Amino acid sequence: MMANHDVKVALLLHLLVVILCLLPRPSSAQLRQNYYANICPNVESIVRNAVTQKFRQTFVTVPATLRLFFHDCFVNGCDASVIVASTASNKAEKDHPDNLSLAGDGFDTVIKAKAAVDAVDQCRFKVSCADILAMATRDVVSLAGGPSYAVELGRLDGVSSTEASVNGRLPQPTFKLNQLTSLFASNGISQTDMIALSGAHTLGFSHCSRFANRIYDYGGRNGAVDPSLNRTYATQLQGMCPRNVDPNVAVNMDPITPRIFDNQYYLNLRQGMGLFTSDQVLRDDKRSRPIVDSWAASSDAFNSAFVASMTRLGRVGVKTSPSQGNIRRDCAVFN
Repeated sequence: MMANHDVKVALLLHLLVVILCLLPRPSSAQLRQNYYANICPNVESIVRNAVTQKFRQTFVTVPATLRLFFHDCFVNGCDASVIVASTASNKAEKDHPDNLSLAGDGFDTVIKAKAAVDAVDQCRFKVSCADILAMATRDVVSLAGGPSYAVELGRLDGVSSTEASVNGRLPQPTFKLNQLTSLFASNGISQTDMIALSGAHTLGFSHCSRFANRIYDYGGRNGAVDPSLNRTYATQLQGMCPRNVDPNVAVNMDPITPRIFDNQYYLNLRQGMGLFTSDQVLRDDKRSRPIVDSWAASSDAFNSAFVASMTRLGRVGVKTSPSQGNIRRDCAVFN
């Protein structure tokens, strides 16, 4: 009996190791600040100038780029695979239903920054699209009034992008705390980091369909509204998103300071003004409430936490070996 038990334990441990090896893990291997110091020394200022020009054209540059980075990192790691265009023989990540709402201005920001970098002879085809996206994300946060921070660099671009790879990898607006925590943990991201990264919802917008279940017939009850939703806010949302609204209509994630990167998101949660279930649950669940309250009380504390969390997000599943990836000449097309 004991021998059989030992064999079972050994098999279970082996299975656990296999499963852990298959999970996308955060990796900072060979990522470092100033990675391009001797390759393309002015890369950060080149990218920043291109992003600033795009920002002056449209504010959507900010939330679009930030969201693009997150959607990229959570599917096969931070490797710019979300930017790759579909072909006749391959439907890429960007065409998965969960990615169809990614605003074109995010893609355009990376493409313009890449063109600016490659216009410099010393830099041409030496800076990855994945690193350009990471730098551009830092820059849009700063342009919107948020913290600036040093970005770790040295990522290679992925060589695979499939619609199927997105399945189950991105958080949904209906998620509760356990679902959010589990999904982020599968990427090596802690619950605290998840709450910090959710603060990016201080920017951007959502189509009405993503939260209509909270303001109409909640729980299948005719005319019911999600009781966790601030009643005044719910009425405002119903005004902006009437039944059978045009599917292109969108509302700000943060109704108070939608164009400023700040800690207003957490203040909104305290008032029952989280747009998604996955937002409001962070305040309503007693396990995450203390962190929400602490960041609502201190923008400095939130900013510090956000920078640390973005740095950890930027390490998820990175490719740094030529056997894993390369530097794409065109961000939307494999070499």
